Amino acid sequence: MRIHFIAIGGSAMHNLAIALKINGHEITGSDDEIFEPSRGRLKKYGLLPETDGWHPGIISNDLDAIILGMHARPDNPELLRAQEIGAKIYSYPEFLYEHAKNKKRVVVGGSHGKTTITAMIMHVLKYWNKDFDYLVGSKLKDFEVMVRLSNDAPVMIFEGDEYLSSPVDRRPKFHWYHPHLALLSGIAWDHINVFPTCENYLEQFSVFIDLVEKNGTLIYNTEDDTLRNLIRKNTNDIQKIPYQTPDFEIVEGTSYVFDGKSKIPLKIFGRHNLLNMNGARLVCKELGLTNEQFFEAVSGFKGAAKRLELVLQKGRGRLYSDFAHAPSKLKATLEAVKAQFTVQQVLACFELHTFSSLNSRFLDQYAGTMDKADRALVYFNLHALKMKRLPMLNKSQVKKAFGRDDLMVFDDADEMTHWLKKNSTPEDIFLMMSSGNFNGINMGELARMLLER
Repeated sequence: MRIHFIAIGGSAMHNLAIALKINGHEITGSDDEIFEPSRGRLKKYGLLPETDGWHPGIISNDLDAIILGMHARPDNPELLRAQEIGAKIYSYPEFLYEHAKNKKRVVVGGSHGKTTITAMIMHVLKYWNKDFDYLVGSKLKDFEVMVRLSNDAPVMIFEGDEYLSSPVDRRPKFHWYHPHLALLSGIAWDHINVFPTCENYLEQFSVFIDLVEKNGTLIYNTEDDTLRNLIRKNTNDIQKIPYQTPDFEIVEGTSYVFDGKSKIPLKIFGRHNLLNMNGARLVCKELGLTNEQFFEAVSGFKGAAKRLELVLQKGRGRLYSDFAHAPSKLKATLEAVKAQFTVQQVLACFELHTFSSLNSRFLDQYAGTMDKADRALVYFNLHALKMKRLPMLNKSQVKKAFGRDDLMVFDDADEMTHWLKKNSTPEDIFLMMSSGNFNGINMGELARMLLER
């Protein structure tokens, strides 16, 4: 097939483009801005557009399909041309559903933890040589791309994102997938730009539950009050299986989980990650794996990229990179790190990067979320505010929202790193949390600067 991507530079979009090229399709794409790592990976596969910008002349009836990314606007010149000639336009979740509609579909959704849970399931299935297609929101060790599409795999594992499908398809992505087996990890209001009220956000998950296929199964986190109440009210006649945090202990920096009489050491840590693991275990059980098989495989799981990812360890000092951005994610990550490292000083740096986090109407949701850190820093990029067309924030406004008098607030990344070096020791625990990149900070270089003094 000849397939063109409008806004090929997105995280999911460029991975889908690569996956389709690997499968032998002829792929082209356009975008007005492409950043790393998308740029380098597209270049590696010969898919990087020769020039930035939109080129409506490339849109013709010779194309078999056009896949439209969320980054494009409704008045995108290529999109308008495609609509004018009646070309077949897919959002990427629609395209994936079309591929998987004759497979068993497993969808992992929730406001937090879905990437980690999906990654755990994939790790275990791969360990036992099970054949499956997948979509996951992070680069994983031993997986070349974040999307795999094949003709023969009987199952497809989806990370089910609740964000919008495309500029012209305003339904959440996970509404497309119609799972036979679903998991919900929890619900905490997010994406204020498209779900302006908490009630509106909750409704998207209620619809998702209704879309589980007849005779299907929903696995859900029973420790989440909001989710538990939503499940209680739902009338979809499907099997509903609760899960909770398993019994565990921390011994000399290693977390152990109990399975009957066995005590299994893990490479991951944090109560929220053990909760995620228990959900993944139940999914794998529904897919035919025993508890023994699951724990044998998952004991070697080190996590997904930027999900409490250990960037560098030198002696007792460590630097972790994490994707935490919503208030609930931020709080859970900090609680996990402080529980794991009770003696050392934890310096936590958080970047306000998403539309919600940079919105003054949402900022108060962060009150108390960084209280577990010994030293807490918040960074925001003035350019990001301009790009998202949001009003400017000021440092005192941010400090007040977090409710911590000693909070350090920066709008200059160099000033932040200088402060970190001056006010820390190489034996500290550094936690860098963002869905962005702190204005291009190289985490490896930062870790060496802080830990190799």
